[in-house]
Amino acid sequence: MKVILQQDVRGQGKKGQMIEVAEGYARNYLLPRKLAVPATADAMNTMKLREKAKKAEEARQKAEAEAAAEKLKSAVVKVPARAGANGKLFGAVTSKEVSDALKEQFGIELAKQKIVMDPIKAYGTYELKAKLGYEVSGTIYVMVVEQK
Repeated sequence: MKVILQQDVRGQGKKGQMIEVAEGYARNYLLPRKLAVPATADAMNTMKLREKAKKAEEARQKAEAEAAAEKLKSAVVKVPARAGANGKLFGAVTSKEVSDALKEQFGIELAKQKIVMDPIKAYGTYELKAKLGYEVSGTIYVMVVEQK
């Protein structure tokens, strides 16, 4: 019997997949627990429409990620920090501070988890990577300056 899975079923498949299972397994386990629906023509059309909508959404999000990467190329983020006499910072500049500075200076919202970096502990200019999703990564230029 052909069924379309409504949820991931271990050993059978992922949500939205159409699979062939034994009639008893479908009737006694999958259908009563609403893990699957019979593969009727109506259900197949719904499945195809969902796949199409999902692909369109992924394409839109990938385009947004690429646009954000372009914006990041032209932006030099200035992060003020305090330091001692030898130029070594009190504490460190973290990804949260970089994310906040990006939002404040350029209006680009980027989650701190997407910024790949080690804590910055001295003044200077740094090049950081940002994972924007969908195999798109951008470069953030950060300038750590003295806080007045």
